Parts: sequence; C-alpha cells; structure tokens
Amino acid sequence: MHRVLRRNPARTTLFLGISAAVAAQAAPVVAQEAQQGQNPDTQRLGTVVVTGSRIRRVDMETSNPVVTIDKAAIERSGKLTVGDLLQNLPSVAGQGSNPSVNNSGGDGGTYIDLRGLGAQRTLILINGHRIMQIPGNSTDVNQIPASAIERMEVLGDGASSVYGSDAIGGVVNFVLRSDFQGVEVQADYGVSDRDDGARQGYSVMFGHTTDRGNLTAGVNYNKQDLAMAANRPFAADAFYLYSGEVSLAGSSRTPSGYIKVPAGLYSDPETGEGCTTVTLIAGRSGHSPSDYRCYIGSGPNNDAFNYQRVGNLILTPQERTGAFLLGNYKLTDSITGYLELYANKTRSRSQIAPLPFDAQNDAVTIAADNYYNPFGIEFGRDGYQLRTRFTSLGNRVIEQSTQNQSAHGGFKGTFGESSWTWDLGFDYGHYSKDTNSYGYVNYPALRNALGPSFLGSDGQVHCGTPANPISNCTPINIFNVNDPATVAQLQSVLVNPKFDSTTATQKIARFDVAGDLFSLPAGTVSLAGGVSYRKDSLTGRVDSLSVADNRGNCALAQEACGSPVNGSLDVKEIYFEALVPVLKDVPFAHSVNLILGDRYSKFNEFGNTNNWKIAVEWRPIEDLLLRGTVSKVFRAPTTQDVFAGPGGNAPLFRDPCNALNAKNFPGEIIPPNVAAACVGVPTDGTFSGEGLSQSNGTTSGNLWAHRIDPNLPVLKPEFGKSFNFGVVYDPRWLEGLSLSADLWRLYLNDYIGGIGASLAVNTCYNTGKFCSLVHRFAEGPSAGSVDTIYQPVVNLGRYDASGVDFAVKYRLPETNYGNFQLTFNSTYLTKMDNSLTPGETGNVVNTLAGKYWNEYGNYARWKALGGISWKLGAFDAGWYARYVGPISVGSKDTRQNFSADGSFLFPGVVLHFGSSTTHNFQFGYALDALKTRFDIGIDNAFDKKPPQIYQNNTLNSNTDVSTYFSEMIGRYYWGRVTVKF
Repeated sequence: MHRVLRRNPARTTLFLGISAAVAAQAAPVVAQEAQQGQNPDTQRLGTVVVTGSRIRRVDMETSNPVVTIDKAAIERSGKLTVGDLLQNLPSVAGQGSNPSVNNSGGDGGTYIDLRGLGAQRTLILINGHRIMQIPGNSTDVNQIPASAIERMEVLGDGASSVYGSDAIGGVVNFVLRSDFQGVEVQADYGVSDRDDGARQGYSVMFGHTTDRGNLTAGVNYNKQDLAMAANRPFAADAFYLYSGEVSLAGSSRTPSGYIKVPAGLYSDPETGEGCTTVTLIAGRSGHSPSDYRCYIGSGPNNDAFNYQRVGNLILTPQERTGAFLLGNYKLTDSITGYLELYANKTRSRSQIAPLPFDAQNDAVTIAADNYYNPFGIEFGRDGYQLRTRFTSLGNRVIEQSTQNQSAHGGFKGTFGESSWTWDLGFDYGHYSKDTNSYGYVNYPALRNALGPSFLGSDGQVHCGTPANPISNCTPINIFNVNDPATVAQLQSVLVNPKFDSTTATQKIARFDVAGDLFSLPAGTVSLAGGVSYRKDSLTGRVDSLSVADNRGNCALAQEACGSPVNGSLDVKEIYFEALVPVLKDVPFAHSVNLILGDRYSKFNEFGNTNNWKIAVEWRPIEDLLLRGTVSKVFRAPTTQDVFAGPGGNAPLFRDPCNALNAKNFPGEIIPPNVAAACVGVPTDGTFSGEGLSQSNGTTSGNLWAHRIDPNLPVLKPEFGKSFNFGVVYDPRWLEGLSLSADLWRLYLNDYIGGIGASLAVNTCYNTGKFCSLVHRFAEGPSAGSVDTIYQPVVNLGRYDASGVDFAVKYRLPETNYGNFQLTFNSTYLTKMDNSLTPGETGNVVNTLAGKYWNEYGNYARWKALGGISWKLGAFDAGWYARYVGPISVGSKDTRQNFSADGSFLFPGVVLHFGSSTTHNFQFGYALDALKTRFDIGIDNAFDKKPPQIYQNNTLNSNTDVSTYFSEMIGRYYWGRVTVKF
C-alpha cells in the first residue's frame, strides 16, 4: 500500500518557483580573492591577520592552507545555520554530530570534525578568539549567528604553536562584520518533499558606524521540525545482515519477551529441535509454560522488535533563539575598546522507541516463586535472562535546553607611531544544559512486586509469602507487559521527568603584541607574541534516581544512569611567532620567507609542553607559491575526560569470544590474553553470546576508572606532528584562475578517547591490554555473557593520517550572457590508521581509509564539492554538487573483529557501497528599488538516498547519519527574503 502524501501549499509555491528557474549556485569554498570589478592588487594594500598566524601581513596567500567562505556564499547556500554549510566541506570526516544524529546526539548541535580525528580536535574561533568546547564534545557552530558573519576561514593544518591545545585537525575562524551600517531583516522557510522537517528562520540586525567606531546588534530565531524514520523507506525498518541474508529484524527486547530457560523444556514444533529461548504466544496470558514457544531470532518471521518504525527520528526538532552585540570605539588615536557578546538558547527533543527492559543489565531480580513466573526459575543478574519492552509507556523522549553565552572584550592599540600593536583582553564562556527525560521506570518501586508472591485465600495475589506477606504491594506480571493490570502498574512508577544538568565555564585572560623588528635586504622581520591564562570548570548534577553505581546501574534503566561531576583545569601559556624574509627579487626567488613559532604551556595537572612550528614560503615567480609547514601538535585532556563519573550506555558490540574453541590453538591451550577476554566462556565452540548487536557498557572519565583498575595508566596529553606541503598557482596570463594542491600528513601519539566496547574486548583478546575493563558472568546460566564493559577515557595508541587537498577556482571572462564562475574543492584520503597498542605483541592496526566503521566514523577516500555560479544584472543562479566516494564496511583481517555480517559464523565479510552525489540548485533576484533580495532553491534535487549499511553496523536508520545528512532528508525546498534599510 502506498501512502499518499498531502501537499503543503507553501512548499508547492516554492516548487513552482524553482522549477521555473535555471538553477544553481555553488557555495565557493576556495581562497577568497578580490571582488569582481576591482583590481586584484588593490586588495593587498592593507594588512590582515590570516587564520593560522598572529602576524599581520599584506599577503592573503601564505604558508597556511586556508579555505575561505564569504558572506555571499553563505547566503546563496540556503543553509539556515553555518553548521549545515560547514559539514559539506571535503575535509570533514569521521563522525561529527548534527541534528540528524538522534540516538547518540539530539541536542540540535552541529560539531565539525576536520580530518576525521574527532570534533574535539577542531578548534573553533570567533575573530581569532577561542570559543569554549562543550563537555565531552567540540563547539556547536550553530550557536554563531549567520547574519553577523563576514567570512569563515577554515585552516586545514595543525596550529598548536599559534592557538594552543585542540588545534590538531584544523581551525575554523568566524570573522564577523565590523562595519555594518543600517538594518537588515531576513526570513527563511523550507520543507522536505515529504512534508516534514519544515524549518523557519528570522533575523534582524542593526548597525551604526561613525568615524570613531561601530555598534552592531541582532537577534535571530529559527525552528526545525522533526522527521520520522517511519516516513523514509530506507529507515522505516531495522534491516540486519545476518548469516548472509538481509532480513527485517530489530531488538530482542521485544514486548512478547526474550526469555532464557533451561535446556530440555521447549522444542521447535516444526523441526523438533530444542531451544533455550522462548517468547509469549500472541493472545496468551503467560501464566503457563504452554503459553510460550521458541523465540525466532532471525529470518523472515523473526520475533525481533522493529524499533525504527515505532519512534525513531531522522531529524531532531529544535528551536533556537540568539542575540549578539558587537562594538568597538576609538577612545584615543591609539587606543580602541571592543566588546563582543553572544547568547544562544536551543531547545531540542530527541525520541527513540519505548523503554527496553533487561533483567540482567538493569540489575532487576524476578523471583523464582513469583506468582506470575511460570518457569519456576530466577531471572536477573544471578539467574536467567529476561528481556521485554514497555511499549504501553510510549516512546522515550529527551528534551534538552542548552544555553551558550560568551563575551570577548578588552582594549587594543598601538605603541606611539610605531608599527607595534597590542591587545589586552578577557574572554568568558558559559555553557549550561538542562535535560528532562521521559519514559523511564523506577525499578526499586517494583522490587517487592517482582519478588515472591502468592494467591491468597481471598482470591487476590499478594506480595511476599503466606508466612511473611508484604503490605501495600501488588505483584506485577512482567511476563505479559500488555496485560491491563501490568500497564497500570508500570504507569504508576513512571519517572516523568528525570532531570540532569551540566554547567561549564571558561575564563581566559590574554595579552598579545605584534610588530616589526628590523629590516633585512629581503624585507622586514615581523614578530608576534603573547601570554595567556585559561581556566576550564565543569559541574554536573544528575537526578537522585539516576546516580550510577560502580557497574553503571541505578534505579532506572541502565542507559539512563549517570554521575555528578565537578572539576577544573587551568593552563598558563606564552608564545611567539616570527616572519623572516630571506630572499626577494633574485633569480628563481621572487620571494622566500621563513616563519618560526613556539608555544610553552604549563598545565596544573599535566606538566608542561613546548610546541613549535617551522614554515617556508617560496615564490619562484610571482604567480607561483610553494609552501611547507612542519609543526608539533598537542591536545590536553578536558575536564570531562578527567573527572566524569560512571554512566550507562548500550554500545554496538561484536564478541570475539563467540565459538571459542581450544582446538583452534596450539596444543589446545587457550592463550592468557584470550582467556582474560573470554572469562566464563566455554571452550568447546558452543558459545554464541547473547545474539545482540548492542551490549552493556559503563562510560567514565579516566580518574574514576582507577576504582575499577588502579593500574590503569593515568591520562596524559596527546602529541604528534603535522606536515603540510603545497602549491598555489594564480597565473597572470589567465586572469581569474586559481589552482592549489596540498599534501598533508599528521601523526598523533597517545590519542585521547573513550575506548569503545568492541575495541576494549578486541584489544584484550589480541594483546592482553585493557582486560580489566571486560567483565563477564563467570558462572551460572549466563556464564560467558557480558556483564558490563567499562569504557573510560584513555590514551588509545597512535593515529596516522595523510591525504591531498585540491582546489580550483575560475572566474570566466565577462560575457553578454552574464558572469560565470567555476569552483571545485576536494580531499583524497590516502591513509587513516589507528594502532591500538604500538610496540606490543599482538598489536592490531585498524585501517580506516575508504571505510565506514561505527566505532570511528566515515572515511571515504574521495570527497569533493564543486559548482557553477552565474550572475547577470539583478539575477543570479547556481548549482553545486557534493560527492562522497565509495566506502566499504568490514575487514578481512579477522583480528580486527570487524565483519559486515552480524553472525559470528560469518567473520571477515566486507560489503562495498558506491559513491553518493547530491545536487543543490539556487536562484536569486535582487530588487534594488526595494533593497530586497529573493532566493529560492532545492537541496538534494534528485532525491538521492543514503547507502543501506544495515542496522548491525550502525545505530541509526540503517546508515551513517553523520555523513549522509542530506540524503537522509531527501529533496528539500527552501526560500528566503532579505531586506536592507
């Protein structure tokens, strides 16, 4: 049956307008050049500070590989937030979060991950000033007001010597408008082709400029509606690849139950084979063993619960309100005061399927002599396994209110009539997030109801035993969660809402100077330097019912457990950077410059470090720039990395101990590392685990994890080197053409990260390291099954990454048919390796280039963005295409325990998926008489679908939602009106 979609009138209007347009404009993401109609040389008269350096220079093209996105490109892209635009960049990889990430995100933020090293390794700046990272993640770039941005500069190189910690994968610097005059009002609306995911946005900006300064202020509001997974065929059902077959499946936590029982009690009526897992027959009460049959875990008629169709989202709804004030005022001829204030509030709502119940993982015991227990055996941590799902309680909902406030202020000026400038400033950042969670049950309130119970002489079921009855208690039938009495009892112990909050602050005091030292034959030696002090603080509170114990359990479902946190870190730093002209106007050297830099950092918890930089700029001829940079990079642990307490999670997991057989080892002796990883697992090849794609985990910071293993290495900063060698060619014989290519490489030792469940077990299995984090049931009915896997923040070995960036921009000569411009920007990833235990016997290197791996993210080798823009008088149009190259899922190296097939009987399965290209079109008209501009557009015009990676390989919607965000939503129409006064 096909569903008929109702047409939204506003969307239909947009569609008709766009269909009449000749399309497309590319958001140019290449080095900014002189505006059309101006002599390019005139752009070199003033000095600027280019991202990646503190030295003021005339040249825009330097040793730093910077990509610039100007205001016009932002406006023509049709994106409501800057995060939507930045995540299109080819240099973005890995698993940066965005509003499509529901299960593991959902706060409405977008976090940019340059080079795929983790969003925490991309430093975000506003006007060159550091913006605080939120606990456990990077900076939500959606908080930055798009209307106030003059341009965005993206540095694709490490810059620790210039900016300090975190600038490893790169830097994104938002340069704001400093001379705005007048009023600008903007309204935006968009909706998907399926009448969902509608957005609306409004902004107003005021500016006034005098000869002594400027004051700019603005407010903005935008709202994004949800999109349900059930409204997309590729995401509506949970598809699994299992034993070579693709089937509609889901979770074993199903309302009819997944119940482990002793062998010999049940057999399949068709095959006669015995089974040890049963489920309730539809329409039965569950009071008798005959009400149950063998559970079918796979195949076309399986009993798994299809959670995708019930409640999961592919687009998180959010509502965002922001305000900003930017001001500068010349107090004297040599002193200027400045102030920047930003405030942003985001309300978001993530939603997933109804609450699953797992007696073992949630540490709930169901007594053997419970009246409703037809099996006469105990279920829970010390007994057999029982799983079900409380569908009658509705979906789990998490509502988050996130606030970001930041202030940057100070005084800057010059030293007399010299070239030297100074800047004395203070930066303050405040982040808070209040979280209300719905749909969880207070399990201690059910403890007596699930304990012993009996049928009294009055015909009623009572808690306790006839000899010791328990008053004010009503037994619950957990074996039939759809029984009206059970539903009523569960609803009576709902915790709505569960409340948690997190607050973080950052304080920075800084003093910077820059100027000319002396002259050499080739030019003037320039120097920049400064000192700073930064303190980061973190405080977190959790609901009393969700305070986790050492195993990650609490009074609620294990996934809802967390811990209060409190801590602070600080660092004192001093740096310098020098530009030394070496040669000028000699044969084969139009110019040669040397750039040197160093930063000394002293941390209160991690000692001190020096991070240097050496760069060379060589112009053999004026049109050709050869550049190279070698620098040390580092990142210090954050407050969350160090101080976070235990919390529950349900990570994807593939057990290397499945089918463990001593006959497969020399002398039939299990090696010590394998034995440590597989405690309680039988060694005769019969172990098949729990049949789950997810397991039970406990996350934490490094400090708390020493309670579990006192010998766990203390967390330390990560460090490495970044290399970049490139060429830029701007031929004067072909005006308007610019070509660039940069070879980049970096390595990072002692990589900081929360170790994933599969990585922890696999590393233990292969090398014997991290075995203290793997806890299994050593005996009993669930012997060998995972109890919990601790996933603290640790130093995770070494990363090696390399690639090539290409960029082409060509502004064609003016024609009678308008002005055309071509842009192309791409990244080819040659290497991305994670060596888990370098130098140790059994070390495994996970090769990621060209692959998608849920524990790491998406590392397609090729990514590109290109387009054509056209302008004629008041009209302009454009087209741009985003390309994500082919990927594979799985590895033939069985030591990696990474198979695209969910069955342990099918190791080393590799699936290959083709490339994905989405096309966006835009048409604009400037009505100068009314100072009004109209824009309309289509994103993903040909409705490209994402690759179906299968649910056993990912957490969301059978695909990689972090990378294929446009494909997730499908064809999307938008329109925008901008009025200036």
